[in-house]
Amino acid sequence: MNRRNEILNEMGLAPIWKLRSIQEQPEQKAESIALMDWAQLKEKVSGCTDCKLRPGCTQTVFGVGDEKADWLLVGEAPGAEEDRLGEPFVGQAGKLLDNMLAAIDLGRGSNVYIANVLKCRPPGNRNPEPDEVAKCSPHLLRQIGLIQPKLILAMGRFAAQTLLGTDATIASLRGRLHRYAGVPLIVTYHPAYLLRNLPDKSKAWADLLFAKKTIAG
Repeated sequence: MNRRNEILNEMGLAPIWKLRSIQEQPEQKAESIALMDWAQLKEKVSGCTDCKLRPGCTQTVFGVGDEKADWLLVGEAPGAEEDRLGEPFVGQAGKLLDNMLAAIDLGRGSNVYIANVLKCRPPGNRNPEPDEVAKCSPHLLRQIGLIQPKLILAMGRFAAQTLLGTDATIASLRGRLHRYAGVPLIVTYHPAYLLRNLPDKSKAWADLLFAKKTIAG
């Protein structure tokens, strides 16, 4: 034990000092992530063990698309197919999303970047837990900083509630302009939800038109 620790111990402060040091670690990690470039961020996510999810998934799902895109689409977390393929929004939901983007002259990788709040699949596709979101959100925040999108489209209840820090319903959040990390944000339905609720496709289409109008200024 060095002299400083001996003094702290004699004053009864050593346990508090050690606890405070442990509590500062997540903040230090977030500060480090905030300075990363693309290569560093991808490497960090690929080897990330900050939360309990990594051992239970096949691989991390970083994101895909144009790294200088105007549009950033954010979902909740990888599902089984995303976990297997390493890309967000694949399968039938992904096809629907691609068709929706094509309808407004956009495409995966063409002025669009797609990511999730979490980079690892929660077991059984359960909802992400608060500590998982807290530990993973600095990665998304840095992606936003690197991309500098003109608009974020939050797809699905959980993505919207997480980004906006609210428990409000999709219905109450739709049709309004919000902000996340200083970037305009619009809420819409998740493509997987639309596959189960076909009548709401018209509402999602209205959201896309609202987003397109917002970007156009």
